[in-house]
Amino acid sequence: VLLALAGLVLLGRDLGAAMVLLIIAGAIFWVAGMPGRYFAVGMLVALPVAGLAVLLEPYRVQRIFTFLDPWKDPQGKGFQIIQSMIAVGAGGLTGVGLMASKQKLYYLPAPHTDFIYAVISEEWGLVGAALVLLAFCVVLWRGVRAALLASDPFGVYLAVGLTAMLVCQAFINLSVALALAPTKGMPLPFLSYGGSALVCALWATGLLLSVSQRSG
Repeated sequence: VLLALAGLVLLGRDLGAAMVLLIIAGAIFWVAGMPGRYFAVGMLVALPVAGLAVLLEPYRVQRIFTFLDPWKDPQGKGFQIIQSMIAVGAGGLTGVGLMASKQKLYYLPAPHTDFIYAVISEEWGLVGAALVLLAFCVVLWRGVRAALLASDPFGVYLAVGLTAMLVCQAFINLSVALALAPTKGMPLPFLSYGGSALVCALWATGLLLSVSQRSG
């Protein structure tokens, strides 16, 4: 059933969302005590399907090659990744100042969505970037704590799934902004522009707080 749902998402040409869905489900199944052999079977099915999904879409293949060598086409395919790295590097230790980013105004595409972390790194420097990373570490810690203290199995699974959703999205977004992963349109929870993404993040946070409150 899970693979079928992920397949439907994949048919919508959203490989990233399908991957996040599988990671969330995998985290829940692991906490529920699912035997390792089922994980192995799932991986044997999911990995070839993911590879095939990449190969069947030329733009996905191009993104991987661009990620591996963005300087091969610095004014074309690699422009976005290179400008993101420049923004991160320009911030230095303390940044250029709030609202003083030059990359977001002239060079960096999608600075308010996919590459918001690069803008934060430029304006707030290493200090601000580290604080954002620390904030998501706190989300991870509090989510795991809520799951460990949950009063019933449903609360455990809910807390694990929601925490995995928030942290996984953040990890992918930060990895893309830091040129550690191929470009993927994944919002940074709470920070990227977009009403739907913000509503989902706040909804997940509210449910996590509810689980935590019920645990006492």
